Amino acid sequence: MTKQTQDWRFAQANKEALFALGAYALYFIWWFVFGYGMGEGDPEQYTYVFGIPEWFFYSCIVGYPVITLLLWAIVRFFFKEVPLDDAEDESESPNNAAVACGEGGKHE
Repeated sequence: MTKQTQDWRFAQANKEALFALGAYALYFIWWFVFGYGMGEGDPEQYTYVFGIPEWFFYSCIVGYPVITLLLWAIVRFFFKEVPLDDAEDESESPNNAAVACGEGGKHE
């Protein structure tokens, strides 16, 4: 048996997983810094934004859209669509399936 090289799809999946974990870590740090950093102290000394304590506003209200936009950008620019079928199996290609079932590839 010969040792095969690792499929490129695994490398892409690992890269995407690292991006997802990095985004989660960034969001957790964002939430922790604003939630616990601004939220400690006497509640009577809190400042308010739109009637909400500033620590809650920045950690939860602003943090969610920021991480949503960041995740959108990560998926848009760094994630790639990969085929899930075996690369070695040429007989299952869409062109061969259309010819095999007849009538131009239409199924009833």
